[in-house]
Amino acid sequence: MHYFPLLLVLLLPISTTNVLFDFSEKADIRSWRVIDDVVMGGRSAGTFSLNDEGHGVFAGTVSLENNGGFSSVRYYAGEVAIDGKTKVYLRLKGDGKEYQFRIKSDVRDWYSYIMPFSTTGEWQEVEIPLDDMYPSFRGRKLSRSNFNGDYLEEITFLIGNKKNESFELQIDAIELR
Repeated sequence: MHYFPLLLVLLLPISTTNVLFDFSEKADIRSWRVIDDVVMGGRSAGTFSLNDEGHGVFAGTVSLENNGGFSSVRYYAGEVAIDGKTKVYLRLKGDGKEYQFRIKSDVRDWYSYIMPFSTTGEWQEVEIPLDDMYPSFRGRKLSRSNFNGDYLEEITFLIGNKKNESFELQIDAIELR
């Protein structure tokens, strides 16, 4: 009979997912920060909010005026162990535009690991292999190896398509798998 608890532990499903942010109607999004090109004198303006369905909504306008051209929203996730996970899974609904998904293994790093993705205007699932994410700084690919870290601390969504445009990206899930 004393083997029963061990048997239960062995039969329980092992989670193969790490939720990086739990979007819901009651999610606290105060840790998400919008960073626009205004930090360099630009005129882009983004916002981040929750809609009635509990999805994160990153929306606004990108302006090329005054050497601008990007808007981003960032989330400090704390030190999240990769633990053998190989992909980031995104469930989102975009507006047909291209975005970048970015991560940092250390928030103090001056560069990010990025992967562009296109949206369809419909709900979609995007899987990004971590080892395909390449290092970049201010739009330039760096001659460093692709992401191979044990941790990540920050995630970012960025739009910067070199044109004046409005945008809206709804985010339902961000997970490590």
